Amino acid sequence: MSFVPVTGPATFRPADPPRDGTIEFTDEGRAVALPIRAALPVLSRARTQSDVHPSVALLGGAALLAGRFVAAGKLARSAGSARPSWQIDGLDERDRDSVAQLARARAYDDLDPDAAAALVQHVLDAVADALPRAAPVMADVPVASDRRATSDFADRVRRRAAERVRAEQSQAAAALPELVRISLRVEADEEELVAGSVRVVLQVHDERDPLHVCDAALLWADDEDAHGFGPRARVHASIALRAAAEVWPVLDRLLVLSVPDQLTLDGPEIGSLLEHVGALREARVDVHWPRSLGRDLTTRAVLERRADPRDPELPLQDSPFAVDGLFAFSWQVALHGDPLTDEEMEQLATAAAPVLKLRGAWTVVDPSTAQRARKRLIRKATGAQALAAALSGVAEVPDDAETTGATEQVIVGASLLKVRERLLAAPTREPLPTPAALQAELRDYQRHGLTWLADLTGLGLGACLADDMGLGKTITLIALHLHRLEQDLSGGAPTLVVCPASLLGNWEAEIQRFAPGLPVRRFHGVARELGSRDGRSASSSTSGGGGFVLTTYGTMRRDHATLADVPWDLVVADEAQHIKNSRSSTARNLRLIPSRARVALTGTPVENDLTELWSILDWAIPGLLGSRQAFRRVWGAPIESGLEPTKARQFADLIGPFLLRRRKSDPGIAPELPPKTETDHLLGLTREQAVLYEAFVRDTMERIERLAADDAQRRGLVLALLTGLKQICNHPAQFLKQSGAVRLAGRSEKLELLDELVGTVVAEDGAVLVFTQYVAMARLIEQHLDRTGVPHQLLHGGTPVPQREAMVARFQSGEVPVFLLSLKAGGTGLNLTRADHVVHVDRWWNPAVEEQATDRAYRIGQTKPVQVHRMVTRGTIEERVAALLDRKRALADAVLARGEAALTELSNEDLRDLVTLRTEARREAYLAELEQDE
Repeated sequence: MSFVPVTGPATFRPADPPRDGTIEFTDEGRAVALPIRAALPVLSRARTQSDVHPSVALLGGAALLAGRFVAAGKLARSAGSARPSWQIDGLDERDRDSVAQLARARAYDDLDPDAAAALVQHVLDAVADALPRAAPVMADVPVASDRRATSDFADRVRRRAAERVRAEQSQAAAALPELVRISLRVEADEEELVAGSVRVVLQVHDERDPLHVCDAALLWADDEDAHGFGPRARVHASIALRAAAEVWPVLDRLLVLSVPDQLTLDGPEIGSLLEHVGALREARVDVHWPRSLGRDLTTRAVLERRADPRDPELPLQDSPFAVDGLFAFSWQVALHGDPLTDEEMEQLATAAAPVLKLRGAWTVVDPSTAQRARKRLIRKATGAQALAAALSGVAEVPDDAETTGATEQVIVGASLLKVRERLLAAPTREPLPTPAALQAELRDYQRHGLTWLADLTGLGLGACLADDMGLGKTITLIALHLHRLEQDLSGGAPTLVVCPASLLGNWEAEIQRFAPGLPVRRFHGVARELGSRDGRSASSSTSGGGGFVLTTYGTMRRDHATLADVPWDLVVADEAQHIKNSRSSTARNLRLIPSRARVALTGTPVENDLTELWSILDWAIPGLLGSRQAFRRVWGAPIESGLEPTKARQFADLIGPFLLRRRKSDPGIAPELPPKTETDHLLGLTREQAVLYEAFVRDTMERIERLAADDAQRRGLVLALLTGLKQICNHPAQFLKQSGAVRLAGRSEKLELLDELVGTVVAEDGAVLVFTQYVAMARLIEQHLDRTGVPHQLLHGGTPVPQREAMVARFQSGEVPVFLLSLKAGGTGLNLTRADHVVHVDRWWNPAVEEQATDRAYRIGQTKPVQVHRMVTRGTIEERVAALLDRKRALADAVLARGEAALTELSNEDLRDLVTLRTEARREAYLAELEQDE
């Protein structure tokens, strides 16, 4: 190497991999480039010269450090290089300091310390990659030719490199996958398919990387380089195969083979595989089918009309759903979505093997598909079932009519399409004219409601008119009755209206106002009877056709047998939430009263869960939604879980034609309504309330925590806790059951705020409705207003019907400015548009109930802006319930939480968090008490 110039500068040229780097030496115009291994002895000799260039000294020092690091075994395989290579690794603090000192000491004018450090690192890696390749274990790389290097140093480098290579190889072997999954690959050639057989090949997959796969035959061949799995993978594959054989016993045949590579399946075994595909998938064993063997046969239910045996020519639109068995479900099989012909269905039904050639291509036939092709008729359907399937596009269609089946997509036959189109078009078609006998002009949306009701009742179907309170459901129903009389659709039969007792007077007044010539009688009270004084029945005692009979839910429950003897045209359930519990005697007895059609009127079709809506619609259109149990399984549970959004859309399609809901806020519905302002008044507790609150929480929670989570007694205690805390928030006297001459003022901020609100309203000649869910609290407020001299009146569940009507009339006439009402008794049906303020002293668990109470004032006929005041005590259960109610308002009407009942299911920790008085509220209560003492 004497020809290499070492007095001039040297330049390192990096490469990838690093061992291919070079060092270029320059002197007096001459330049020589040497590979790393050849340059090492030159650098070692030159770095000791006194006149060496700084660049050569730097590179020589870096080479020396690299040799020491390699000899110490401080190297590892590089992950960043395009080809396998080595790099310096595992340096300690002392080593890194040596590198830094070299860079600082050998930096020169054209190279600062940072650049020098980066250059040293490149040289370290280049030397580290070059030296191990001179070791004997790397036979594919020539040994370094530097015979001048000391033998001891070279031996140490080779020994360390060899140890590191052996360690790397051991780690690589340990990294081979051992945990595996298995799958089955189906194969077949033309000859096998003609013979009705296929082959199933066992495959093995890496548990962590499913794309790493090989045939079991290769895994059993003892060639790790060929399959890339570890030595224990075969054992784990055998374990997985035994587990799969428990699911599909045919695989037992593989377990007895020395090499479990493949099986040949005949027709019955192919059918068995098809039946077990789902179970195998659950056991994490996939079955892969070849593209040449299609699995493109699909089945769907078809709903068609069958001839009426009594009158085969009966037009469907004349009697669409009155005759059971008029419709039937049958299976339709399709290939690539194209229905099979009758000949192809016959070929499918008679095929001996589950592999069949259809339309020039081989197809594998699922046994259930073949069974459906052989027995095409599923079962007959009732009119309600046919109607539900036609509207939703799905139906529960079991293979055996006696068992429960899965929900299937349904294709509606042409005979039902016209009826479906008629139902869907009803709300949007040209509205009917206002009946001539109606002494009022219907609004546009009311005429649309009349048209919708007329179409459904004309088909013998029921309906649920669920408009907001105050939008005129009563006048719309009166118009429907008059329309049916004009069109001679009622046969002169009367309409029965079942409503809460508080609404009898309202119905009677509305009928006399808008249809003054129409007979109306009450079936209510001790001397109630349906016949007239001369003994004629309700259906014949009216001149000019049937009129109205009004009764209450309580009377109907007791005298349903008497009412069932009358041939009613319509039966109307007003405030239909009274029949939301289908198991109650009220709901059961109402179902026993026959009529041509049924109409439910309610502003809150769902208060708690979808089963309530089922109960109302199942009365109006019996059978439409199936049995209660089937409804919960098919619709209720999936929709309320929120996990199946398509179910909600299908359900909306199903009930849409029978449920009409309009809101005051909808465009064009009630533009003349004045604005409504809602205010939440955040109030504090007095010291007395705070002490009672904390003591009641402490004592009751101790009792609750001693009981089991599913104990009925625990649920009762939770409800008692919630009720007691709300009473404390209202007024201590309510919780302590104090009455008479007890002091009320100064003990509750709610009462003080009510004084302010009432004083302002009375001073401005306004009127206010005050709602509370507790009659006891209403009586305390009544007692307080008596002392302050404010005119008022109280309506609750025990108020007789005549007295209720007189109270409504007094309030509407302006005689009494303050109307106290219990939420349950006064929250529905009343028309109290004199009020321009509504106060909710306490919060109900369902916002819909509060809103319909507010709608006693905010309804058609209201001319003044309405202000709604809601009282909420800070830091208490009331504040947290208010937050829950705000979230519930954002939910769809059909999916509401269970309110108070749901809170009984809370854990003890969550319940304590819900009811515990917040620190800020406690502090404010005591500060307020101190201020009063001062």
